[in-house]
Amino acid sequence: MYSSAEAKAEADRCLYCVDAPCIKACPTEIDIPTFIKKIASGNVRGAAATIFEQNLLGHSCARVCPVEVLCAGDCVYNAWEREPIHIGRLQRYATETATKAEEAGAPKLFTPKPKNGKRVACVGAGPASLAFAGTLALEGFEATVFEKRAVPGGLNTTGIAPYKLQADDALHEVAWVESFGVTIKTGVEIGKDIKAEDLIRDYDAVFIGVGLGEDTKLGVPGEDGPGVIGATAWIEEMKLTLPREHAKSLGRVLVVGGGNTAIDVAREAKGLGADDVAMVYRRSQKEMSGYAHELEGARIEGVRFVENVVPHSFVRDASGKLVALRVSRAEGGKAVPGTEHDLPCDLVALAIGQSKLRAIATQFPGVTLDAKGCVVVNDAATCRTGNEKVYAGGDCINGGKEVVNAVADGRNAARDVLARLSKGS
Repeated sequence: MYSSAEAKAEADRCLYCVDAPCIKACPTEIDIPTFIKKIASGNVRGAAATIFEQNLLGHSCARVCPVEVLCAGDCVYNAWEREPIHIGRLQRYATETATKAEEAGAPKLFTPKPKNGKRVACVGAGPASLAFAGTLALEGFEATVFEKRAVPGGLNTTGIAPYKLQADDALHEVAWVESFGVTIKTGVEIGKDIKAEDLIRDYDAVFIGVGLGEDTKLGVPGEDGPGVIGATAWIEEMKLTLPREHAKSLGRVLVVGGGNTAIDVAREAKGLGADDVAMVYRRSQKEMSGYAHELEGARIEGVRFVENVVPHSFVRDASGKLVALRVSRAEGGKAVPGTEHDLPCDLVALAIGQSKLRAIATQFPGVTLDAKGCVVVNDAATCRTGNEKVYAGGDCINGGKEVVNAVADGRNAARDVLARLSKGS
């Protein structure tokens, strides 16, 4: 993280543009020039407040946001072929400095309003729900978050690669949101422990922020067994259960997929000391959906790219141990018969998508799904579903985007709830 002198020097570079394209590029519309200006003037606490007023999860977003394609990607310096402002690092500096000061006894950045007698419930304790619950708790709502897992935080706690965001840091942010008066109940499954109709009856509004489900499988022979794991399941294991020193025995790792999750797994595995790491993709590297700067980072760190191959089957020895991934050469993304060959490996991580959590959403009357299995909302500005008391946001409505998009959904839904209930409707 920046020192105070480094932060000021970087902040002083900001031109405080009139049209501020960086703001327009941020899904949560943080007033970036203003928070940077406050850092430059030594008002770090004010800078953090400016960030959190738009994005209560500004701490984790400062670490995981792809700033190269969002705010910093639209910095005017790019057009002049000069280095853009390091917005993400400045945001991290402001949020960390301010929250640590709170812990050391400084006045709280935000004080919740007196209770207004309204109650809201969230399904799932990921970034979207935390933004929703935190925003309304500060407005005096009684906000309760129900989480099926044993730990809250959703993707930030279990699904973001540790080299970007450690589980402890994610949980620390959850605790900060809880300090507004948000109640989080883990180990509670909606539909099993509490019925959806009970939530609708007992609360003034319900927010569905369940994210995505299990990792998608390839459906090829030999897949079930040791050595083959879903990408998000592997990341969760890295963050919550497996001591990092033990991860150095990963051996040869293949990551199937070309998206950002695949890159996260590949870079994390390489950083943990795997003997060899390769991303396996059915088309060329240029056609991978992962961000270009992340792919370049993986390449620099030693990740190999195995392009234009399609998984055919998993090869195991007599004991059942995984020894290779058999692939076919691909043309146009399609396997070419008779071109099968083996890629030796000890571990294969599948990063080809995740299932949708249809069952939970459809338990709420009036809530519908689109053809892709995503929860349907009227628009991003309100995140209202077909049930006037039920809202939804995050990956369950967009199929999988950035953390900052989930935060924007939760905040927008909270603001709509506040406006709607203030009118008495």
